[in-house]
Amino acid sequence: MPSTFQRTLARPLAGDGERWRAVLARDATADGSFVYAVRSTRVYCRSSCPARRPRPEQVRFFADGDAARAAGYRPCRRCRPDEGEPAVRQSELVSRICRFIAAAETAPSLRELAQRAGLSASHFHRLFAAYTGVTPRAYFHAVRASRVRSQLRDGLTVTAAAYEAGFNSSSRFYAAAQRVLGMKPGAVRHGGAGEEIRYATAHCDLGTVLAALSERGICAILLGDNKRPLLAELRGLFPNATLHPAGANGGAALRAVVALVDGQPALLGKLPLDIRGTVFQLRVWEMLRKIPAGGVATYAEIASQLGMPRAARAVANACAANRLAVAIPCHRVLRGNGELGGYRWGLQRKRELLRRERGSTPGS
Repeated sequence: MPSTFQRTLARPLAGDGERWRAVLARDATADGSFVYAVRSTRVYCRSSCPARRPRPEQVRFFADGDAARAAGYRPCRRCRPDEGEPAVRQSELVSRICRFIAAAETAPSLRELAQRAGLSASHFHRLFAAYTGVTPRAYFHAVRASRVRSQLRDGLTVTAAAYEAGFNSSSRFYAAAQRVLGMKPGAVRHGGAGEEIRYATAHCDLGTVLAALSERGICAILLGDNKRPLLAELRGLFPNATLHPAGANGGAALRAVVALVDGQPALLGKLPLDIRGTVFQLRVWEMLRKIPAGGVATYAEIASQLGMPRAARAVANACAANRLAVAIPCHRVLRGNGELGGYRWGLQRKRELLRRERGSTPGS
């Protein structure tokens, strides 16, 4: 099934002028769309080759390495233009940078990361975001938050978890804890104990909707047939938090959520979302939020965009773990054969959401 979400990182370039600009910028996103050869050295390269740029009058452009070799040129030993698919090389490069970020004690600068990748800062930033769905700094904070959560739940003290996660002092960790964890570190260690979650329910076009709010924003949007099962689901998501009705203070948030579910998303943009998950889940959910209304993607396409083409099942699991219905539009993800796949709140609701957005019912 064609997808409005599909993109090709190796983009075609219209003419020699645009190709030359890609060479000057060492544009990795143009790798695979052409090679350039240098008459004086009889060598051909990728657009992103880090070698010294040649004089423009010495450059010839070819569609691929076969054409360049047929004209008497040999492949560059530095950028190795004939080794592997560009997308694979880009994925490996981003994966290597991700490992470096995960091991760093402080957030590396964009300039430092770009130098490690052998790219300009702007093109590295674009490539990293294309594969991970987040900025390098956001990835660093997501890795750190995931590590701290895991260590606190495994029983480490707050101080030990802070040092293990790369904070140089416990005071720095406490200063950043609310932003990093979404709650106090002690609450994470005790399964959310001490956190207060306010909730409200209302009728909507899809049945009953429950909106839950933490100190940071809307932390759950749940759909169902009546209030009682939704409250049970909320307790399962936050087993040790204190749950209580939002009352009048939750009216604005609830109205925004109902408007979102009923196909009027304008109000939600004014409210913060408290999105919690693993690093991988956050990457998947960020990709889902880029799918436009009326568009769809497959689990395999999302996995490919993440640079993990074999992770379609893991993408499906991340969709199933989504607790913010419609705000994170996991209903826009289908199986590769066009079937609906699963949906946490029922296939009938998924079908109706897609019908409403696309004007037709997808295959099931």
